[in-house]
Amino acid sequence: MTKTLVVVESPAKAKTIARYLGKDFDVRASVGHIRDLPASTLGVDVKKDFKPMYLTLPGKEKVVRELKSAAEKADRVLLATDPDREGEAIAWHLAHLLKVDEKSASRIVFNEITQRAVTRAVEEPRAIDSNLVNAQQSRRILDRLVGYELSPFLWQKIRKGLSAGRVQSVATRLIVMREREIDAFIPEEYWRLTALLSKTKGEVPFGSLFHGKKKNGRVSRVAIHSKEELDQLLGELKGQAFIVDEVKKGTRKRRPYAPFTTSTLQQSASRAMGFQSKRTMRAAQNLYEGVILGDQGQTSLVTYIRTDSVRVSQEAVNEARTLIETQYGKEYLPAKSPFYRNKSKAQDAHEAIRPSHFDLPPHKVKEFLTNDQYRVYEMIWKRFIASQMEPAVYDKVSVDILAGEHLFRARGENLIFPGWLTLYGYTEDLEEEKPKKDGDTGDDEPDFADIPELEPGDKLHLHRLEPEQKFTQPPPRYTEASLIREMEELGIGRPSTYAPTISTLFDRLYVEREGRQLKPTELGVTVTTMLEAHFRNIVDTDFTAEMENELDEVENGTRNWVEVLSTFYTPFHQDVEKAMKQAEKIVIEDIPTGKKCPACEVGDLVIREGRYGKF
Repeated sequence: MTKTLVVVESPAKAKTIARYLGKDFDVRASVGHIRDLPASTLGVDVKKDFKPMYLTLPGKEKVVRELKSAAEKADRVLLATDPDREGEAIAWHLAHLLKVDEKSASRIVFNEITQRAVTRAVEEPRAIDSNLVNAQQSRRILDRLVGYELSPFLWQKIRKGLSAGRVQSVATRLIVMREREIDAFIPEEYWRLTALLSKTKGEVPFGSLFHGKKKNGRVSRVAIHSKEELDQLLGELKGQAFIVDEVKKGTRKRRPYAPFTTSTLQQSASRAMGFQSKRTMRAAQNLYEGVILGDQGQTSLVTYIRTDSVRVSQEAVNEARTLIETQYGKEYLPAKSPFYRNKSKAQDAHEAIRPSHFDLPPHKVKEFLTNDQYRVYEMIWKRFIASQMEPAVYDKVSVDILAGEHLFRARGENLIFPGWLTLYGYTEDLEEEKPKKDGDTGDDEPDFADIPELEPGDKLHLHRLEPEQKFTQPPPRYTEASLIREMEELGIGRPSTYAPTISTLFDRLYVEREGRQLKPTELGVTVTTMLEAHFRNIVDTDFTAEMENELDEVENGTRNWVEVLSTFYTPFHQDVEKAMKQAEKIVIEDIPTGKKCPACEVGDLVIREGRYGKF
């Protein structure tokens, strides 16, 4: 009987795919990578075009034997690893071990694990993409060269066990630079002045915020910087009538967010649920590879989870639109499906993250999922369905009120059509976290108030004036969510690297958590300072982003991978040799406590930096 061997990475994914392929297919798992560079040596011949030396990973001998045996018995081998650089490289290594011609049509890819997608992939095999393989290989070698040369430098100059990396060191520096900004920040005083007003004396007052002055029809913003300026303003307001100057009415549309990318999924899970990126990706990976849904068997619930694109297939859009019209009504369905634009740095290799089975909403599968899997699946489901719905619509009103030439502003807003918000029950905090610009206090706009019907010329009753002293705040420390967003916007790393990079910062003791905020340890600051002094390019965001662009060019076939490595390595290696001679050793001192060891009563008790902070 003719048999086709299909090889994927994980046993869970193998079970899910086997459901769709039938008895003529033998689906097996490589259980991740099967070959890599050696752990104890460089494994790269820098003098011979950076030729790598690949070895079968320890513990993978049995898997390799079984795959070789299955390949010998099969009439055809199909390599169905993930549809990205890493997956292409695993397919290439498998082809070498299983003696499959990499130029033959042995590679199949799919963005979702469904009957339709898997069947289509089997019908449309292709050759292994050497450009994708070279991009992964050059990234792996690049990271090995940086780590293998910088780590011994740090061991010699600071202490044993330290490491540096092409992406991790830049991420650490972002956190260190933010801490320096916070330390250097000098708060500045300012005041907000709210006038509590009503149409008549007996009504509940609404708040209006002092904005500035209006002279000859021109409005100028006036900030209150001190108690003296406040007192002067209060004096000028004494006895003034508060008169409605202008009333502006309109509507505001609040559009849904784009479907999730890897980055926005990690950010949203961090903000909404406090999930670390590694935890989010673990649950999402399970959902992609497949979970057992009772009698239905092993089923994949979401599309491929490593993507920087918000693009979705027309088939998925059509299914979502049918669901929206059926469950929510025609008024929630836009005449045309919304269009979402990718960021300029997006590779757009895969669809956005979305549900793969629209007949399996979260409540139907909840009993089969872990709590983490359910919460992540619900986020993905809601985000995608909402992305295809009508905007929410608000009535809004803005009122300018004059007290002499002093201008106060009030604003009100009322939801008149929930649109996509109906999916969230209107109450959830759905706002994306946005960075403030330097000097932005976020206090320029008045709070929303319940404003009565007003007309220009209406004289208002002043209940009281409420001054509030405030101080400008330093930039906030990064959270995992804001660090991922910053890395993405700077072009540092790629969707597959955000979670492991952040985990590495904690593993290396360079960063610690204070609540959800990320703070550099003394060790993280020391290592960053050393790298800044001697390897400026390695911790430079622009340089690292440009390296990512060059790897993308290798993937696109427009750059030679050996040339990229050579251009980087020659000056880098010279910097290492120079720093080894010139850099002074730094000693991280233990902090004395003035107490004796309680065990021996002789040694001094000191505070040291450890995995979980100081101890």
